[in-house]
Amino acid sequence: MTTVVLPAVPSLGGLYARGAAATGRLAVARRVGRAPTDLPDVVHEVRGVRADADHMTEYQHLVGESASDRLPAGFVHVLAFPVAFAVMVRPDFPLPLLGLVHVANRVTQHAPVGLGDALDVRAWAEGLRPHRAGTTVDLVAEVRVGDALVWRGVSTYLAKGVRLAGRPTDEGARSDFVAPQPTGRWRLAADTGRRYAAVSGDHNPIHLSAVSAKALGFPRAIAHGMYTAARALADVGASRGDAFTWSVEFAKPALLPGTVTVRVAPDGDRSTTFAGWDARTGKPYLTGTVVPL
Repeated sequence: MTTVVLPAVPSLGGLYARGAAATGRLAVARRVGRAPTDLPDVVHEVRGVRADADHMTEYQHLVGESASDRLPAGFVHVLAFPVAFAVMVRPDFPLPLLGLVHVANRVTQHAPVGLGDALDVRAWAEGLRPHRAGTTVDLVAEVRVGDALVWRGVSTYLAKGVRLAGRPTDEGARSDFVAPQPTGRWRLAADTGRRYAAVSGDHNPIHLSAVSAKALGFPRAIAHGMYTAARALADVGASRGDAFTWSVEFAKPALLPGTVTVRVAPDGDRSTTFAGWDARTGKPYLTGTVVPL
């Protein structure tokens, strides 16, 4: 792979603008049979990234993490995500940015990350594959302190209706979600999307207001998936240890304002499972696990 060293972590606002333009160009290229069909063979890298203490404190307060000078795993995602996002807006990326759906996320926290650590972030795309509803791809980000790999995240996105070569593998039928005994409820205010956007930099209009969300086909603004995943991780608390895997699947968006009924509880094998769902319909918003390493 070719390594592209970026001078700094890019702004998500600028990347969204580039992504919108790239989506338009890709649509034209697809109509004339010149669209890319393979992932770019590149790694984007930013060296010496440092977290800001006030920024991290705002994040901790918002998602319910305890005060600490160790970076929460979800906050490391916030720092690394723009580097991966820059791969998605390249002109040789084969999927349209607009309409991509974040369907799953897996983080491996190998070691604690301190507030004063200088972080080297690398990101690339892999695993382009057909899906029954379109095409999926994994965006991978790795964070190192010196030579040590301390954090790795894999974000899986679905491009609905986009068909590339190949047939979907048999993924097997998902088991029906049966709502468990709840351990709590999250009451999400109407401004939750704007508040998470302020700390994450992800100002996608579907999260910001009812007006902007309706323009993109949603009845109201929706919560960021990684906000709900981070809330669940915070609820797991210290039992996760210093090193762990944190896996989540997103089933449907949580509308704002709204209430998410949740269960976060030990699973009997050192792992903790979590789920958030709509108590009225029984439909899940997210499910996942946290497993100490």
